[in-house]
Amino acid sequence: MMRAETIAKTIADRAGMAPKAAIVLGSGLSGLTGKLQDAVAIPYAELDGFPRPSVSGHAGELVIGILGRTPVALMAGRSHFYEHGRADVMRPALGTLKALGVETLILTNAAGSLREDMPPGSLMQITDHISLLGANPLIGEASDQRFVGMTEAYDRVLIGDFRIAAEEARREIAEGVYMWVSGPSFETPAEIRAARILGADAIGMSTVPEVILARFLGLRVAAFSVITNYAAGMTGRELSHEETKTVAPLGGEKLEAILMRHFSGEGAR
Repeated sequence: MMRAETIAKTIADRAGMAPKAAIVLGSGLSGLTGKLQDAVAIPYAELDGFPRPSVSGHAGELVIGILGRTPVALMAGRSHFYEHGRADVMRPALGTLKALGVETLILTNAAGSLREDMPPGSLMQITDHISLLGANPLIGEASDQRFVGMTEAYDRVLIGDFRIAAEEARREIAEGVYMWVSGPSFETPAEIRAARILGADAIGMSTVPEVILARFLGLRVAAFSVITNYAAGMTGRELSHEETKTVAPLGGEKLEAILMRHFSGEGAR
């Protein structure tokens, strides 16, 4: 068997269940792991090819269990482009999830808001993204599969499903376009003004490489930004990662309620 399949079999044997959905948890959002029933946690260090997060707020473990009524796999932590300059660092882990039987990938992140009507503590469902870095996780892929269509990178059916789940959970959720920047430094006010002109609603340092890889692997994708701050120049205050970690749980509670509602429903997938 290929390496991903071997690792997937190890995970399935330890977890005793086969998840069809996986959720990648962003900074400060690891609280969802406590909502799982019959949870089995496996440190990334024991899984070949899984990332070794160096960012505070990222636990670095794969947790498999029941969310609502659905078996899911939670990635508590990810690696970022700014940690090593590699856009494809999440490819082995996502390939293993695919081999495990995962069909749907839900990505979450902490992000800055470019909209006055979307303050810290808000939750935004990503409907499209912008990336102008020139970095792409499929650079170097030899097959024609590298030419991945991104017209519907974010699954329209899932967007509708989560909109309904938000209404049923009585949680407000915005929708908008996410812009990926490399980090680790925060953006300048001029860069934020340019991002607004380009059509961005939120900005952050993750998620887009995983979306591209997921579509390459044939996975359905949904993604959410927990808004932790207004972007540079909007308040006159300097930004910090501590603010991200402090505020993320506020929007994280809304996201947890929506995910619980979605995965408790008859149509959960």
